[in-house]
Amino acid sequence: MTGRWIERWEPEDDTFWRHTGARVARRNLYLSVFCEHIGFSVWSLWSVLVLFMGPAYGVDPAGKFVLISLATLLGALARIPYTFAVARFGGRDWSVFSTLLLLVPAGAAWFAMRPGTSYTTFLLVAALAGVGGGTFASSMTNINAFFPLREKGWALGLNAGGGNIGVPVVQLVGLLVIATAGAGHPRVLLAVYLPLIVLAGLAAALGMDNLAPVRNDTGAVKEALRDAHTWIMAFLYLGSFGSFIGYSFAFGLVLQTQFGRTPLQAASLTFVGPLLGSLIRPVGGRLADRYGGARITLGNFAAMAAATCVVLYASLHTSLPVFLTGFIALFALSGLGNGSTYKMIPALFQAKALAQGLTGAAAADRGRRLSGAAMGLVGAVGALGGLAVNLAFRQSFQTSGTGTAAFVAFLVCYAACSAVTWAVYVRRPAPAPVRAAAAPVGGEV
Repeated sequence: MTGRWIERWEPEDDTFWRHTGARVARRNLYLSVFCEHIGFSVWSLWSVLVLFMGPAYGVDPAGKFVLISLATLLGALARIPYTFAVARFGGRDWSVFSTLLLLVPAGAAWFAMRPGTSYTTFLLVAALAGVGGGTFASSMTNINAFFPLREKGWALGLNAGGGNIGVPVVQLVGLLVIATAGAGHPRVLLAVYLPLIVLAGLAAALGMDNLAPVRNDTGAVKEALRDAHTWIMAFLYLGSFGSFIGYSFAFGLVLQTQFGRTPLQAASLTFVGPLLGSLIRPVGGRLADRYGGARITLGNFAAMAAATCVVLYASLHTSLPVFLTGFIALFALSGLGNGSTYKMIPALFQAKALAQGLTGAAAADRGRRLSGAAMGLVGAVGALGGLAVNLAFRQSFQTSGTGTAAFVAFLVCYAACSAVTWAVYVRRPAPAPVRAAAAPVGGEV
């Protein structure tokens, strides 16, 4: 596939951006959102399919947590090679391939979802869904290259939020299937997504572009790996996105296991939290653009700790209304934190380039190279947080029959994220790159 290659791309040039860049970038952004949305839906399939697995399937709650944990793990690991695929093959060409690749896990689930299938087969098919998680890394790396720094918070937030919303959408479709066809017909859900995958791949082929200036740069990868801020941001993203994807996968099972909800009752509530978290992610990016990513991130983690205290109280007293209130707040806050945290990455590397004496296009180019490499690594670690969430729930339910111990662990995590954000990016005095993470776009660096 030769694709459509754009040889010149200078988004920081105001004239180029007004006359050509903005239109092309936004077209690629909207199509990228569509493809990433379908990728997230496929990655999240097993958070819904486990609700269809009644007693005839012979899989207990702990076994179901393992299935969704495996999908989470493989999705996190897939993000590493997906990050570098854009520079190697081109954003358009890779979007087409990675989207059509989703036919494999969706098709495999079609054949596997019936009573009598071995648990080993379920494990293998759930693992295949991980390719859907990888689409986030390639999509974000691609869109990061299209937009100027002043619009990255909005663009990355919209791209990620539109992708994240694939989680509640597949859960909502699952609810409609259970409500109409019944919990014995999981293949109806898959029949909806198989043609959508083909449609998304076709849309990417017809409307997206490859950027020739974005080339595979192993030097940028090595620099990003050596930079301490890459790993600090990965830890913070583990707290925000790890919470979002982990809770999204586990919410329905927690409602079934701890609060005795039926598949229909669980499905009718499961999609609400991920939907709010997805919709609010661009808001987090916008707030970071205006007030500074570190300030928004710090306040967000403090609020997540407070919401976790509410959930912990509800878990101890088995109060479903209080539990839903606190948990949905956690979803919304995790989405807000996803947007603000990711906005900090390009700001940090742009400021480091300026601090090293680079100016203008040279500084912008270096910032894009390093932030693009770092985003995939940060995204992969963040997704591993989702694995930790599901394993924590599994262990908590196996030990005590409730999620209380897991919520205590999450509270400790948010306290640690708050402390790191304050100590590294908010506390004064700080070096220029660190101040850039806390400053609004156009503010003092």
